[in-house]
Amino acid sequence: MNRKHLLLVVCVLVAVSGCGDKASVENPFFAEWTTPFGVPPFDQIQEEHFLPAFQRAIADERAEVEAIAKNPEPPTFENTLVALDATGELMNKVSGAFYTLTGAETNKEIQAIAKEVAPMRSNLRDDILMNPQLFERIKAIYEQREELELDEEQLWLLKNTYLDFVNGGAELADVDKQRMREINTRLSTLGLQFSDNVLAETNGYQLFIEDAADLAGLPPTVIAGAAEAAAKAGQEGKWLFTTHRPSIYPFLDYADNRELREKLFKAYIMRGDNDDEYDNKAILTEILALRSEKAKLLGYDTHADRILERRMAKNPGAVYELLEDLWHPSLGVAREEVEALQAAIEADGFDFKLEPWDWRYYAEKVRRARYDVDEQEVRQYFKIDNVIDGAFYVANQLYGIEFTEIEGIPTYHPEVRTYEVTDVDGSHLGIFLADYYPRPGKRGGAWSRSIRSQWVKDGKDVRPVVLNVGNFARPVGDAPALISLDQVHTLFHELGHGLQALLSKVNYRGSGGVTRDFVELPSQIMENWLLEPEVLKVYAKHYETGEVIPDELVAKIQAAEQFIKGFASVEYLAACYLDMDWHTLEDPGTADVNEFEKASMDAIGLIPEIVVRYRSTYFTHITGGYSAGYYSYVWSEVLDADAFEAFQETSLFDQATAAAFRTNILERRGSGDPEVLYLRFRGQEPTVEALLKRRGWK
Repeated sequence: MNRKHLLLVVCVLVAVSGCGDKASVENPFFAEWTTPFGVPPFDQIQEEHFLPAFQRAIADERAEVEAIAKNPEPPTFENTLVALDATGELMNKVSGAFYTLTGAETNKEIQAIAKEVAPMRSNLRDDILMNPQLFERIKAIYEQREELELDEEQLWLLKNTYLDFVNGGAELADVDKQRMREINTRLSTLGLQFSDNVLAETNGYQLFIEDAADLAGLPPTVIAGAAEAAAKAGQEGKWLFTTHRPSIYPFLDYADNRELREKLFKAYIMRGDNDDEYDNKAILTEILALRSEKAKLLGYDTHADRILERRMAKNPGAVYELLEDLWHPSLGVAREEVEALQAAIEADGFDFKLEPWDWRYYAEKVRRARYDVDEQEVRQYFKIDNVIDGAFYVANQLYGIEFTEIEGIPTYHPEVRTYEVTDVDGSHLGIFLADYYPRPGKRGGAWSRSIRSQWVKDGKDVRPVVLNVGNFARPVGDAPALISLDQVHTLFHELGHGLQALLSKVNYRGSGGVTRDFVELPSQIMENWLLEPEVLKVYAKHYETGEVIPDELVAKIQAAEQFIKGFASVEYLAACYLDMDWHTLEDPGTADVNEFEKASMDAIGLIPEIVVRYRSTYFTHITGGYSAGYYSYVWSEVLDADAFEAFQETSLFDQATAAAFRTNILERRGSGDPEVLYLRFRGQEPTVEALLKRRGWK
């Protein structure tokens, strides 16, 4: 993206000075977008455009909402709910582009704008949710909902809008409303600072290796990538490893140097916990304390009680019950894995005890010995371009849709690839953007987001612009990007999220939000197809020869799939417990972060050979949208295991089953009760049995 670094103060002056005509011409957010499919004109958008655009968007939305609140006509669903749902057109344009950059292509300027805008947007939301006139209109409609002839989506929108206002403080006394505003304003910036600190710590750590002997065990491709990274960092002739996952994971998998494995591992798990300018402990406890106070203002015992009331889980007890159902079998398997890895250590002639930085290294050794599966050999069949084609193939076979790569679409970075998605009848479904390689300006992990969501505006179906982001292994030299099986899972997973956004068929913007413990179903079910032989033959081809992955290697991969499942389950479930423990604590502000975390892990009996997947100081899920919600992945895994059984009972691409999943789950998004929607698809309640069976534990 072409960026001119102008002083923000100039932007503010232009925005408020009366030079409106000039600003409208120069700021792309103030003009109609003539880009293909109406995508954001990232080639024109510069940092200095955002702040004045947000300022105008806030003013516009505030005026739109005030007009609804002061409408002299009696409140109706159309003049209040529908009208409210349609407000904020400019805000959606600006935020769609801006929050794409904050995650995928940020910089100091973007981060500064985010911190300035966050309290402004928080205040706007509070002004809306605490508007007494507007709430009275919504409440009046809600109280007569049984007499109104509303369809399922309209009733769901009405119910959730009403609850949004109640949970937003609409019924609080004035003094409590003011305190709620103060809490929300503070929270809006704390979460950003937490994430910025994690990114800074991740980008800031560099392990340069000078002695080639310290590279023993590492595959040639990993060594070449590290040399290339060092050269880019101005350290020609050395090798660079970082705490970014595409760098640290291969090192932990293969590096014979145990001392360096420990050093890199500890750098990773100590992010945000180094008592420096990027330390997150005080930020975290303040976030937790404010959330707890907010919950109590609204009449809840804890933040978890407030959040879960509107989720499928309903309450913390149900979450803990699910975790308990899985924890003990997982821990039992993990202990068996410890024994196997310890035996491998002793077989190598060592007498040290297995430590967390040894786990991936010896797991890889045991996997190769037990199943004759070498991840580096497997990677050769997972060229990223082919994997993308494989994921698209599954989507096509299930739903008849096509992904066609297109040029001429402005993007925020040259590495972003663009596809038009069309339905079985050739009609346009949306635009899909794929951004898969790590960069300093991109936060870690993988995610999917809608730059523009689907809804119906003035009778016209607005089609979405959807983005999938990953941090996968880059191409090295002349070799293509070859990704791990775990990264294949991630790519399929995120496309599942993308499919729900692309196939969305709702009428209102407010129907787009899917409850947190239901939103992972579309993503996780997609992972079920990637190792099916029929699908593997489509995309798993040797990057040099084009040979389809041999059946015998597929059989080995499938046999090895359950290996180290205990470890994966334990480190994930431990993070779920940590999230829930923090958010069921009635007075978290006084807690010592490290002491509490240790006590939480000790309480569940986490074995010392495993570290919780996300320690508190870099657990960005729970400072973001997954607070009291990280369990959602396993909750949805129960659903997806059960849902995939519907295909197994028929056929891999059974059209009737696929149509039912599309109609009842993907198209409906957040337009109905998740339990009702799932029952409508499956015809039965899900149980944990299918998941335990999948993992081979039952």
